[in-house]
Amino acid sequence: MRYRLATEADAEVLLTIYGQYIETEITFEYRLPSLDEFRKRIRDILLFYPYLVAEEDGKVIGYAYAHRHMQREAYQWNAELSIYLDQKATSKGIGTELAKKIIAILKLQGLQKVCSGITQPNHKSNGLHEKLGFYLIGTYRNAGFKAGRWYDVSWFQKDIGKHLPQPEKPISLCELKHEQIDLILSTPMP
Repeated sequence: MRYRLATEADAEVLLTIYGQYIETEITFEYRLPSLDEFRKRIRDILLFYPYLVAEEDGKVIGYAYAHRHMQREAYQWNAELSIYLDQKATSKGIGTELAKKIIAILKLQGLQKVCSGITQPNHKSNGLHEKLGFYLIGTYRNAGFKAGRWYDVSWFQKDIGKHLPQPEKPISLCELKHEQIDLILSTPMP
């Protein structure tokens, strides 16, 4: 298994993986984004946050990324985590490894908290997050309507920093040393 930073050139294969979820409640989007829109999403996220892909035998089989959790300035120390795997690649530890690598990079950036919103019911994703040390902070009841029904969304969070009284501003992914990122990507996470 190889883990690396995503590029805009990955957009087509990542969109194909994402497309496996578009008719499900896993994503609240109703329509699959265009290839150009998906490229733009990758480009925009990589300006500050990590966006990783997992490859097996040279084939991309999953991806994960972090992005801004909420927009106001006081939230800048938080990130939201999203993970999507090819449906043939689930339950093999790939999502766990992608999440651990994202979290390790976010720590280097100086972020303090990682959150995930999970449409309910989703026992696999809940279990993955709990295994990673996330804890349930609450559930928005009937938060989204898709495919003829209302779904709850549970929010999980994991503290990854020290919450100092005068925290330094987080730095962008681009400001990290390539060696630091390469080490995280090439080393199995504990």
